[in-house]
Amino acid sequence: MIEANDKDIALELCALSRRFKLKRGLFRAPGVITAVDNISLRIRRGETLGLVGESGCGKSTLAKILLGLLKPSAGNVLVDGKEVNPRERRALARRIQPIFQDPYSSLNPRRTVADSVTVPLRLHRVGTAAAQQATVKKMLDLVGLPERTHGQYPSQLSGGQRQRVAIARALVLRPDILICDEPTSALDVSVQAQILNLLMDLKAEFGLTYLFISHDLGVVEHLVDRVAVMYKGQIVELGTREQIFDRPVHAYTRRLLASALTPEPGLGIPDIDRVAVA
Repeated sequence: MIEANDKDIALELCALSRRFKLKRGLFRAPGVITAVDNISLRIRRGETLGLVGESGCGKSTLAKILLGLLKPSAGNVLVDGKEVNPRERRALARRIQPIFQDPYSSLNPRRTVADSVTVPLRLHRVGTAAAQQATVKKMLDLVGLPERTHGQYPSQLSGGQRQRVAIARALVLRPDILICDEPTSALDVSVQAQILNLLMDLKAEFGLTYLFISHDLGVVEHLVDRVAVMYKGQIVELGTREQIFDRPVHAYTRRLLASALTPEPGLGIPDIDRVAVA
């Protein structure tokens, strides 16, 4: 439970659920899969909340709901205490922006770097053409992309450079909240730290709030303030970084932590069979 005033809450999920119908053939009634199951969660302004769990537990479905890409089957989302209308996608995009896992697939291969970052400004009619150009140049400089790359296409960039473009595009509208869905998992290990450090610098620069979705527990431990553990569509444990990593309570959390590979030599492969899931 967060001990904070409502004004301190940037994003709130209220009994959020999402169900999908499952076709079972011509002569059988359709089934129902519950991807997100009655989740209530509050994220403080300026906080980085990590959302962890195995593949298929509902993390990305939850992210799509928050971005307005999916409508919830039940419950609602509040930004700064005001309920979000899923039909008002344009207004929502000014407040919440995504950074996806694969920067190459999220960028238009036919647009240059500068053009890709300019698109949100054009769609939202922010500033004149000259002002947009100046804003884009400033944002690209801020994420560490030299001017020679501004006229290049995604195929001409490295993976780390493409993710920097995606970050610049997400920030160009100056949103309050970033949904980071596995933002470094498609990158080389040598580049991951650079992107994570950049995200932290930008958070301090713009006063951002992050929902950081990842299966990499090492990254989460390094980056976040609190951790929410998701299992079968539900949040089974929520606590500070220290509570979750040092004193986990739920059996699934303990098993998830036990399954994480460690860089320490000699420890071998984790034996997750020793940790039972209730």
